[in-house]
Amino acid sequence: MTFFPDRSPVRAVAKPQLLALLFALGATAMLTAHAQTNTAANYPNKPIRMIVPFTPGGSTDILARSIGQELSKAWGQSVVIENVPGAGGSIGADKVAKAAGDGYTLLMGHIGTLAVNPSLYPKLPYNPVTDFAPVAWVARVPNVLVVHPSVPAKSVQELVALSKSRPGQLNYGSGGNGSAANLATEYFNLQTGSSFLHIPYRGTGPAVTDLLGGQIQLVFTGAPAVLAQVKNGQLRALAVSSPKRIDALPDVPTVAESGYKGFEADQWYGVVAPAATPPDIVRKLNSQINLALTSAELKNRLNNEGAVATPSTPEVFGQLITREIARWKPVISSGRVKVD
Repeated sequence: MTFFPDRSPVRAVAKPQLLALLFALGATAMLTAHAQTNTAANYPNKPIRMIVPFTPGGSTDILARSIGQELSKAWGQSVVIENVPGAGGSIGADKVAKAAGDGYTLLMGHIGTLAVNPSLYPKLPYNPVTDFAPVAWVARVPNVLVVHPSVPAKSVQELVALSKSRPGQLNYGSGGNGSAANLATEYFNLQTGSSFLHIPYRGTGPAVTDLLGGQIQLVFTGAPAVLAQVKNGQLRALAVSSPKRIDALPDVPTVAESGYKGFEADQWYGVVAPAATPPDIVRKLNSQINLALTSAELKNRLNNEGAVATPSTPEVFGQLITREIARWKPVISSGRVKVD
């Protein structure tokens, strides 16, 4: 019989060590999985802050408050809306980009902050593709071209003719240089040969206020910001920017119907979070926001405000952002859209 004096002692020592190691590894894996599960399971356990990078009263603010209200009802936690205006939405967006990726700081982003600003600001402090985790595409919002009742134009054709007869004498307002309304109106100028003079404001709300007062002649901005004033007769709507008419203003034609085929300049809005936000929290937010968007109550509310709900996956929203950055870059470079 061959005898190996050192084999048994080695086995005697190695077996309990191996078992202990396997147990430790298993326990670690279980704890990790449990922690990952609890990340979403326990979320949210405190108030959520949603930053709106513009002043109160505009389309971004209106949509943020609608979504925040639905999340609060579903989860029993407050969603605090914080307005951080400035630099075409860049200041508020950058604040979210640099926030902790824990799901408690969100941005109601839109076409300007996420797709237009990269072409407008050479030193943009954030990258909309790499610094954010796309959460949910909330809505598509057609722009509505509205004029003060004193403007003697009842159609797009008449407005264009008026502009050409009075070059540089008709003023339009927007939420600021480089804002979505600024972009849409300059795109309209290029497509129609008009020459409306831009008056930038610190937000859509102040621009609409001055339009109501007659200090400026027109605004081409998101429907939610001007719909009430159109319906009560304070402003006259001449056209919408979408390919089709909107339910909220069925009698108002599209710009394309008004003689400028192919014209489209809708705004869109969506929620993003800091890039480091855990994927399970992103999925939970996406699921709850989509659930809210498919509810009859919110869909009706959005329709009444001229917005169209767009529930989708975070991946689809991320693809939209990338696609729109490429789409608007040549418009900005060839147009008259500038920032201070």
